[in-house]
Amino acid sequence: MTTFSDASRWMVAVLLGLIVGQAGAETKLKMVLNWTYQGPQGIFFLAQERGYFKAEGIDLQIDQGKGSGAAVLDVARGTYDVAFGDINTIVQIAAPRPAEAPLGVYMIYHSAPFTIASLKSRNIRTPKDLIGKSVAAPAGSATLKLMQLALENQGVDPAKVNIVNAQANLLTQMMSRGQVDSIAGFVSTIAMGAQAQRIDPDKELNFLMFSDYGVQIYSNALVVSRELAKKNPQVVRGLVRAVNRGIADTLRDPDAAIAALVKREPLLKRDVERELLIRTIRMEMSHAESKETGFGNVRQDRMKQAIDQVVKAFDLPRTPASSEIFTAEFLPPIEERRFNLDVR
Repeated sequence: MTTFSDASRWMVAVLLGLIVGQAGAETKLKMVLNWTYQGPQGIFFLAQERGYFKAEGIDLQIDQGKGSGAAVLDVARGTYDVAFGDINTIVQIAAPRPAEAPLGVYMIYHSAPFTIASLKSRNIRTPKDLIGKSVAAPAGSATLKLMQLALENQGVDPAKVNIVNAQANLLTQMMSRGQVDSIAGFVSTIAMGAQAQRIDPDKELNFLMFSDYGVQIYSNALVVSRELAKKNPQVVRGLVRAVNRGIADTLRDPDAAIAALVKREPLLKRDVERELLIRTIRMEMSHAESKETGFGNVRQDRMKQAIDQVVKAFDLPRTPASSEIFTAEFLPPIEERRFNLDVR
């Protein structure tokens, strides 16, 4: 009969302890958001509060960001593992430096939020009405680059539109005071800024959505480092599953997402952030293609068109393949991504 010595028993115990310890260990990830804490980000905090990341073996740190593009650049630099950021910034990185580009793994803003807004009294109802008029936007912003595409698609020479450079937080004030004819930016952000100026965005503003004028790009997605996707695909799958559950719960109960957000930042106003969340779901997360692909995925023909448009708008040196920008490899089954996006 074979017996173990005390030393052998000790070695077995140590090995078993290591195995159990490794199985129970959580993978630490750092995530940067697209902006300071606001309504739509309740999605991630609700998932965190309900333990969905921990259930996937992930210890997730979520930090505020300084812009959708900046968030993607933070992942490219290795400062963060994960971002909620602009998929089009990946195209801009991948064109000259594909090895450094992060990877989109779960599309969240299926409809690009870019728009030109104006008071109805300015009578700007089509892109042609912008000829000879002023548009305010931050200098060098992606919105201005993409606006040129929208104008050209409608036969409008961008040079005939007067661009006024302004800080993003001053745009709605400038519009309300009549300092400019129109402003360019994200539709939900402009709508909420207008309300702060006591302007009813639904009754008093005209919106020219770039997507109505041939600019068929995507917007913010869950983005991970290429290294993480390659070396730890199971963690990425778990991360995506957790976010997917957070979105499903948010759509069922938006108030729960706002409550989770306010726990992180108590100074936020619940009613304001809830409205921003609802507007974002309706304007940026809702798209007819979700019925075909399921939420979180992209349509390949549209993604190719979007990449082509970004390459043109930013005069990039190379057109990346769709697979360099986004992958559906980590998505849960489509049955788990069929959502009712008609929330109130």
